[in-house]
Parts: sequence; structure tokens; C-alpha cells
Amino acid sequence: MKNVRCLVTGADGFIGSHLVEELLKQGAKVRALVYYNSEGKWGLLENIKNLKSHKNLEVVLGDINDPHFCERLLEDQEIIFHLAALIAIPYSYIAPSSYFQTNVLGTVNLLEAARKAKVKRFLNTSTSEVYGTALYEPMDENHPQQAQSPYAASKVGSDKAAMSYFLSFGLPVTIVRPFNNFGPRQSARAVIPTIISQILSDKIKKIKLGSLKPVRDYTFARDSAKAMIKIALTDETIGKVFNIGVGKGYSIEEIYQMICKLTNIKKEVITDDERIRPEKSEVWKLICSNKNLVDLTNWQPETTFEEGLRETIDYIRENLDKYKPEIYNI
Repeated sequence: MKNVRCLVTGADGFIGSHLVEELLKQGAKVRALVYYNSEGKWGLLENIKNLKSHKNLEVVLGDINDPHFCERLLEDQEIIFHLAALIAIPYSYIAPSSYFQTNVLGTVNLLEAARKAKVKRFLNTSTSEVYGTALYEPMDENHPQQAQSPYAASKVGSDKAAMSYFLSFGLPVTIVRPFNNFGPRQSARAVIPTIISQILSDKIKKIKLGSLKPVRDYTFARDSAKAMIKIALTDETIGKVFNIGVGKGYSIEEIYQMICKLTNIKKEVITDDERIRPEKSEVWKLICSNKNLVDLTNWQPETTFEEGLRETIDYIRENLDKYKPEIYNI
């Protein structure tokens, strides 16, 4: 990746910030898009030490919903890693139109800009949520898609738009479909930081969670970032879809027990109805088949689930003041 010009949209987010960090480690020249704000904040990029002085980093504030901005953003870029999106499933029940606006039309703005700029690669970041509850497992890229939330439906639309630009215009598109990610810097919107922050907080006596039954396949964010880079550097991935995951699932109940053991803290769990997804919208099990990714790129996860939990616990313990465990974050 040395001196390759890479654009990362959604660089201020969880996976995006890890991808920026990894690209810089590998010598890339990174243009990082963060969502426009009047304070000039960089989102989660602000939590990476010594990043602001990095000679190969250019941070741009903007919004993918503006097509003219997107054209300027993509000037002189070679590889596009598109991660910018609205991602919180609970909020998609409240504001579905905004999800289709940003996740579908925002993606189209970038695709059109990429076509005009003649970029070398365009990675569109999808989600395992597009599959819905598993009809078989592990779930490969041919698993039927059943969007069970407005968020998932918007990501199906994003994927279809991206693949249409490959089929219609020859844009070198690849769709990457991460299963659940975790690690340092993840917000309390996600279940693992929610559990950890409530366990570590002296203010919280009982932990509030939704259903403990859903099972997910968790990948450490740094490993997912490395997978994306490998995919971008492999020409044989163009025009295809690749799952990113480990192939092993854990229920929320199991994760809670593991975190209790690692922190040596035990608290009672109570069900918070506000945190329970509508019955027909809940996805009960997502387990990844990463065979295509491994066969083509030789990628392997480097961080075990327990190692990742330890690192995440350490990060949240050091940054507990940035979390609000007493509030339900959607």
C-alpha cells in the first residue's frame, strides 16, 4: 500500500478509524472523510495518538449526500473504501427515510463520482444484516437476503447500486460484508461496550440489556481492516461479494458471562423492553462463512475473541468518562 492514494469515507466511525490507522501503518496516503460539523471534530480519529501530525493523512469534512462535494472528494484518489453510513438499527425504526437517503443515494453519489474519476478500486461496505435470520449456517455470500429492518434494507439498496455500476459501467467494485465487529473505540450503541461500560461503572447496580439470545459472529475491528485492505489489493475480487467474519458465534448471554469473568465483576442483568427489537425484525443468529475471503486472499483473523475483549475492556476502563452507561444509546 506504500504511497497508494486511498479515500476512506466514514473515517470518523468505528471500523473506519481502524482502517485509517492500518492504511497509514502500511504506508498509504489517506484522505479521511469525516461528517461535517462546525467544530471541526474528527470523531473517533481524535482518539488515535499522534494521528493529527501524520504526514500521510488528510482529513476532509463533508457529506456524501452532496454529489458536487463527492466529485471534489474523489479527485486524484486510487482506492475508495466506502464506509460512511447510518448504521444504528434502532434509529432506523424512527428515521427510515434518512437511512435510504444516506445509505443508498449517498452511495450513488460516490459511485458516480468514482466513475468520473476513473478510480482503480471501489470497496462498498455492506453488513451481514442484509441476510436476515440464517436459513443455514455458516452463511456464505449466496445466502438469500431478507432485510428485517430499514437499516438492512438500505444496505441491500446500497449493494445493488454498487454492483450495478460494475455491471453497467465496468467500475471496479467489490462488496465487503462484515459480520459484527468489536474493539477499542466502539460506541456504547453496540452491545459489547454497553455491557462493559455498565459493568465498570460504579453508578450502575443492575445491567440493562435486551434479549440475551441473539448469536453473532464477532471480528476484532483491526482484523476486519486488514481484510479490507487485502481485498482491495487482490484484482480477482472485483465484481464479487466477500463476507468478513471468524466463523464462530457467541450469544449475548455468553458474552456477558465472559466479561464478568475477565473483569471479576458480577452484576444482575435485567431486561429493558426499550432495547428489544420488534419480534419479526430480530435476527437471531448470524454465523459467517469466510471461505471465499480466505481462499482468495489468505486472510486470517489474528486476534482471538478473548484477547479482543481484554483490549476492549482496557480501553473502556481508561475512557469510561466518554461513555454514558446509564443512558440507552440508539
